Amino acid sequence: MITQSAPANELTPLEQAVLTEPRKRTITFGLPSGLEHGERRFALTPEGAARLTDCGIAVKIQRGAGEPIHYSDAAYERAGATLCSRAEALQAEVVISTAALSAGEAATLRRGTLLLTLLQPVVGNPLAAKALLRAGVNVVAADLINTDGHRLIADILHEIDGCASMAIASAMLTDPIHGKGILLGGVTGIVPCEVTVIGSGMGAIAAAHNALGAGATVRMFDNDLYSLRSAGRVLDHRCIASALHPKVLRSALRSADVVVVTPMRTPTVVDSDIADEMKKRVLIFDLTSTPGATFPSIPVIDLSAPSVSTLAAGDARACYCNVGNRVPRTAAMALSNALVGNADALRQTLGSLADLPRPMRPAMLTYWGKCVNPRLAEALGIRALDINLLTGN
Repeated sequence: MITQSAPANELTPLEQAVLTEPRKRTITFGLPSGLEHGERRFALTPEGAARLTDCGIAVKIQRGAGEPIHYSDAAYERAGATLCSRAEALQAEVVISTAALSAGEAATLRRGTLLLTLLQPVVGNPLAAKALLRAGVNVVAADLINTDGHRLIADILHEIDGCASMAIASAMLTDPIHGKGILLGGVTGIVPCEVTVIGSGMGAIAAAHNALGAGATVRMFDNDLYSLRSAGRVLDHRCIASALHPKVLRSALRSADVVVVTPMRTPTVVDSDIADEMKKRVLIFDLTSTPGATFPSIPVIDLSAPSVSTLAAGDARACYCNVGNRVPRTAAMALSNALVGNADALRQTLGSLADLPRPMRPAMLTYWGKCVNPRLAEALGIRALDINLLTGN
């Protein structure tokens, strides 16, 4: 603003505030629904959408994407998000999808698009992964983001799976028709159920903690003794922890009512002769990225299906996978918090490799048509390029 002072023919300039901090470039996050591909978890809540829009990020959400987690389109619109078609969501600068994209959808992404997803949907879908490489899409696996030595998002998802497995097991056991009509434990004078947990990571700890809280007897097995010791300390040594010795594991499986299989550094395989010795109607929950690999002789039931019946009368055993899809709203809140917390890092990832944040480097799967993740390269039968060679660090 300029004011006039004496003498009348002279103008006196006054100080004016000047913007010294450069404005961040507005980018667009597109979130397609995962329901078409059997994924009920959605990565953003309306509260998270509001926080992203407050940061200057444009959010586009496919119509109806929030239905599996019981959020209406109107709730997202009130939070500042824009509703759009699936095709429009896939044209955003940053596409966020917990579900696998089809090869056709991957081919429609623009070159240089940043796709934030999970590791298994990409590794487990070679056709789509090859399409992403041909399209020059930069893919980041959220569960590989490493912050201060911890994979926070992966730990959160494993914790949810571990808690959900015991909640579902408890409901199935109490079913008087299809289940056994029993409680996990906690009743005076009645022997509690036995829960066997294979692995000792975050998911294993969560499952064991919930089983112990219900009064069950818990046995935990792992060949990683340091991880097993750490889990024992977290659980106040209330569970029976043991190295994964075949004879001891066999004995535990023979008497187990519930078995929870979690990720381990060295996976184990249970032979069919051991599986045949297990109790009738034993409940097995596979929380690994390769469901059924631990118990190959037992049929796998995907809990992400809209309606999955429990064991029918006369059926012996079943292995349940995709447990997190039974609690999609809890998973959505956890993923939304993580997404908001990593928004700036995602913005920087759109820049040059020199600006790539360190937590994002181990999470990169592809970069401008190059495969930079060993596990993805193994699945595709190609050689991975070390991303540190591209960054110069």
